[in-house]
Amino acid sequence: MKQIVAAAGALALAAAALERPLAAPAPCASLASLALPNVTITLAQSIDAGAFEPASPPPVQPGATSRLQIARAFCRVAATLRPSIDSAIRVEVWLPTTNWNQKFQAVGNGAFNGTIAYPAMATALARGYATASTDTGHAGASASFALGHPEKVVDFGWRAVHEMTVVSKHIVRAYYGDAPRLSYWNGCSAGGRQGMKEAQRFPADYDGIIAGAPGHDWTGRAAQAIDVASHLQRHEQARLSPPHIQLVHAAVLNACDGLDGVKDGVVGDPRQCRFDAGALGCKGNDEASCLRPAQVDTVRRLYAAREHPKTKRSIAGLFPGSELGWTDMGWSASARSTGLDQFRFIVFQDPTWAIDRFSFPIDLVRADEVDEGTINALEPNLQPFVARGGKLIQYHGWSDPQISPGNSVDYYERAVAALGGPSKADGSYRLFMAPGMGHCGGGNGPNSFDMVTALEQWVESGQAPDRIVASRSTRGVVDRTRPLCPFPQVAVHTGSGSTDEAANFVCKAP
Repeated sequence: MKQIVAAAGALALAAAALERPLAAPAPCASLASLALPNVTITLAQSIDAGAFEPASPPPVQPGATSRLQIARAFCRVAATLRPSIDSAIRVEVWLPTTNWNQKFQAVGNGAFNGTIAYPAMATALARGYATASTDTGHAGASASFALGHPEKVVDFGWRAVHEMTVVSKHIVRAYYGDAPRLSYWNGCSAGGRQGMKEAQRFPADYDGIIAGAPGHDWTGRAAQAIDVASHLQRHEQARLSPPHIQLVHAAVLNACDGLDGVKDGVVGDPRQCRFDAGALGCKGNDEASCLRPAQVDTVRRLYAAREHPKTKRSIAGLFPGSELGWTDMGWSASARSTGLDQFRFIVFQDPTWAIDRFSFPIDLVRADEVDEGTINALEPNLQPFVARGGKLIQYHGWSDPQISPGNSVDYYERAVAALGGPSKADGSYRLFMAPGMGHCGGGNGPNSFDMVTALEQWVESGQAPDRIVASRSTRGVVDRTRPLCPFPQVAVHTGSGSTDEAANFVCKAP
């Protein structure tokens, strides 16, 4: 009862704050002289709505267009943070000039990318948020920054996001004369890992967190991807060509598509799929339409979970339905590249290290010993975050070929157990699995959804997300909608109406 009263009181205070008129913001240029410890403001500039192309600093991801359409005028603040003697963390904070919603939303990164996430910031700004992003303390898309720079690894692992959060809130207060009423995190992939790290390590930073396809087990995923690539580098005959990958995918759908009661070109819950690649083994000499024994072994390797030799934790493999994201060297190219960087620049500190030197049982243990929880986000105790009223939405595509969805399921089950079971966790932490969705989007299943509104309603109105409608578009036209259900519930067709309409599905326990 005390918790209910406290929550109601918090909502009432938030509503009162929202109704209080805001003072006119300070002149944007005045923020250039803002004095904060270990912070240098490098830019404070008013930007009009319309076409916007940010110039250095900070760097833009190589090959990406930097030209954006901005929905509203804003005050752009850039800063460099130096919390350690070897830190140079660049951040940007964008502050709506008018109609600020009195909230703050920070956005995440991907892989080892040392860039400001301008498109995600533009989306948050369009919704009225003050928003921020960081390059995590380095420039570029590789982990070469880690060579001889252990403090920069800490910046990447967790410190840059936390320091950005603290500094951004100071900047928000200096501009508007008031702190943000609520603070949210929104990220996918490495950004999902960053969000989970915030919930685990700094539970007071955010009131609500969206963590998509999080790389919780950063070292485990790196080891899985490199182990498969190492095998395929040594055994060329075991590699899968694009036609063979298509062959496996078609066989998976034939075996498992209808297990959820709907034939829709998507595996609803791949954990229920009992497909075995041995069924595609060659019986004669026509190797174009079958798999050689070595290729059968490759498929099994890609699906297989491994056990950590020391901690005994499960290191998830990929799932049936992810095949269209595979490559001739196994996991997606990004997973392999990120894994190679992890071992080359962080674990062994040797730019010449190559995957043919990899040993799964030895090198995974070494990777964890080097990491010591700096990048990995495996701590299951979310009680401090939950105790202060935090809400966490985690999501993952079942067909993700880059970060195994098994990582999300494994972590969720450990965290729920640590919170005391589903009944204790359900009011604060929910996981949504998206059938047919790839890494942070894409795939054949419904892959577009509004997690921000779902989180806002949960944090601000106490309305927990019991289903989140996702859509799929073909050539720009929505042709399917489907509810995403809180795990372990799944979407079940009612038996009437189109299977392409979410209204004809209910969420049920399997």
